[in-house]
Amino acid sequence: MGKTISSCLLPALISCFYLQLQFGTASDTIRASESIKDPEFIISQGGVFRLGFFSFANSTNRYVGILYNQIPVQTVVWVANRNRPLKDSSGVLTISDDGNLVVSNGKAELLWSTNVTNLVPNATTAQLLDSGNLVLNNGFNGGSSSLWESFQHPSNAFLQTMKMGVDVKTGRKVRTRSWKGPDDPSDGNFSEGLEPFNIPESVLRNNNQIYFRTGPWNGHIYIGLIEMNNVYLDGFYVVADDEGKSYYETYEYSNKSMLIYYELDYDGRFVQRKWDAGKGDWINNYLILKTDCDFYGKCGAFGICDPKKQPICRCSKGFKPRNAEEWSRGNWSSGCFRTTPLQCQRDNNNGSGEAGQSDDGFLKLKTMKAPAFPDRSSIINGECKDQCMKNCSCVAYAYDAGIGCMFWSGDLIDVQKFPTRGVDLYIRLPSSELDKGFRVIIITTVTAGIVVITISTLFLWCRIAKYKGRNKKRKQIKQQFSSENIGENPIGVKLQQLPLFNFEELATATNNFHPEKKLGQGGFGPVYKGTLDDGKEIAVKRLSKASGQGLEEFMNEVVVISKLQHRNLVRLLGCCVEAEEKILVYEFMPNKSLDAFLFDFGMARIFGGDENQANTKRVVGTYGYMSPEYAMQGQFSEKSDVFSYGVLLLEIVSGRRNTSFYNNKDDLSLLGYAWKLWREGNIWGLVDKVILESKSYSNNEKEIWRCIHVGLLCVQEYTKDRPTISTVISILNSEISDLNTPKQPAFTQAPQMSHDVEDRGSLNDVTLTNLDGR
Repeated sequence: MGKTISSCLLPALISCFYLQLQFGTASDTIRASESIKDPEFIISQGGVFRLGFFSFANSTNRYVGILYNQIPVQTVVWVANRNRPLKDSSGVLTISDDGNLVVSNGKAELLWSTNVTNLVPNATTAQLLDSGNLVLNNGFNGGSSSLWESFQHPSNAFLQTMKMGVDVKTGRKVRTRSWKGPDDPSDGNFSEGLEPFNIPESVLRNNNQIYFRTGPWNGHIYIGLIEMNNVYLDGFYVVADDEGKSYYETYEYSNKSMLIYYELDYDGRFVQRKWDAGKGDWINNYLILKTDCDFYGKCGAFGICDPKKQPICRCSKGFKPRNAEEWSRGNWSSGCFRTTPLQCQRDNNNGSGEAGQSDDGFLKLKTMKAPAFPDRSSIINGECKDQCMKNCSCVAYAYDAGIGCMFWSGDLIDVQKFPTRGVDLYIRLPSSELDKGFRVIIITTVTAGIVVITISTLFLWCRIAKYKGRNKKRKQIKQQFSSENIGENPIGVKLQQLPLFNFEELATATNNFHPEKKLGQGGFGPVYKGTLDDGKEIAVKRLSKASGQGLEEFMNEVVVISKLQHRNLVRLLGCCVEAEEKILVYEFMPNKSLDAFLFDFGMARIFGGDENQANTKRVVGTYGYMSPEYAMQGQFSEKSDVFSYGVLLLEIVSGRRNTSFYNNKDDLSLLGYAWKLWREGNIWGLVDKVILESKSYSNNEKEIWRCIHVGLLCVQEYTKDRPTISTVISILNSEISDLNTPKQPAFTQAPQMSHDVEDRGSLNDVTLTNLDGR
């Protein structure tokens, strides 16, 4: 494998080296009367950038631009002929006769030029620096006497040491300009750069309209850009030159090994791009426009935008929407207006007020984005309020340690609530509005206190009453089935050890008995899956009121089931008896029960404490599994369970449900079908195909025949002909070989049912079905 890869890579490496020799040049400079032709290029001295011809993946247009040279992903940071692409590979980049660097096509048509006037012919050179700056020099002095720089005419990339700013005197601006699309570098709609205003800040514009603003620069960060983390701050600064006549922002990272630059993409997002050598790709960090509140003036004048609230826009206290209908539709651009004029404005209008004597105050809003277009003052924090109060046109103020006092007159635009940082903004309001708010706070606080105390008292009273009632009910249940009432029967003593669950606990465990928690439905009621507070999963059988089972019968069932402890039997964990609720709590069986794999299995009759082998008061069970003496006469004994076991045994061997024979054409039940095959000597016709086709069938023929024989003995019509359960076990263990010949079983004819029999299994062995005798 290694040799194969090496033999494949060697020609590629040779080709790359050949291309370097053929198309590249060791020089980083184009001199007078020199040129590079498509696809040739020059490389900066340190090999960081290259200048040459390229195309985008989804375009045949050819461009001249600056690209990162040492990474495998084509990354363009500047394009010369961005608005006039070459249509073929005939392009030439050269120093023209007038000294300008130009791009032309095969027809000698000029597509782009540095366009510098009054140059000395045959004296200029174009040099590509390791910073990514292409410099047109007057001679060979690097950038010291540059006549033109690509850094002063940026594309969509903001590289280290590039100075983005404005010359206030000349009006000349250096701004990044977005592309139209990922494969179209022509001028897009968005531009970004530093703007002085009264306090410098960086502004993103969309077709010349403000789209996003960073907030003022305080000497350390832009105070409206909360994403300026430590990495972003490294080496980033804003400079004012020539006594405030020019401003620019730039950055230079102290860690020279990091490959990072910023890009204004075609969607208007300002992106920090960091090269990840391990992944072999750029990692993008979007710094702005993360929420709707980042868009300039989203909530209009005096509107406050909070991305964590719905709706995101609201009017400040003392203001209300200028156009309520538009606000209700989610259009907040019209903003808000004052409900009550400032006192100083009323005094001035009446001619009765003097500066500094107004009856106004200030509403404090914490962690806010500073509104647009503030004026600044170098006075200390404590004097900001006084300074604003003296000026009736001052509608708000804020303070930042790096800036000083900031004042606003006119409308407050682009106000946003930040989760952290920001400034404390003080909005001027008439005292009547502030007092109104204070009164509302007092009334609301008192009212809320009264309501809370009343609700808490009522809740506590209900809990106490409920607790007392529950304890009383538990005592009644335990007393009813204590050893005193049932004699010295150990069952009563054992019952006292059985946990009693409260209804609220079980309702919580089953999500208020939600239908999605339902495992199955039986004659006595539904069964739900639940999860206790400790994470234990349970099965909750909630007896329906229509089951007809009273408290005594229910508790008898609890007594009997609580005695059953076997690894193959579902275990009763406890019960609940509250008001009309009677609930059994079983262990949950995540792998389902036997009935889910065979079909829906029934239950044995749980009879009253005063009933043993006598007639029961009510016939309860699943048809097809009940013994004839129980189904017809209500008589129940151990042999009744033997009959039910025999039915189950035949079902296991045949793989068919007893009830699946209902309404069949031969009018035979499973028992009748088995008896028919036994008499015909074709008993193997009863065996499930899955068993017959298994590899172990030939080794287990005796055991299978014995199971069928035992099954037929168990379902004999008369109890005297049925073996005891201990005898059944001995036969199945091959301890008894001399077996009685079975007679015709009971219920050989299948009943004709007037309704569909539901053919589904439950997820837990706790589903009960009953049938009342006629």
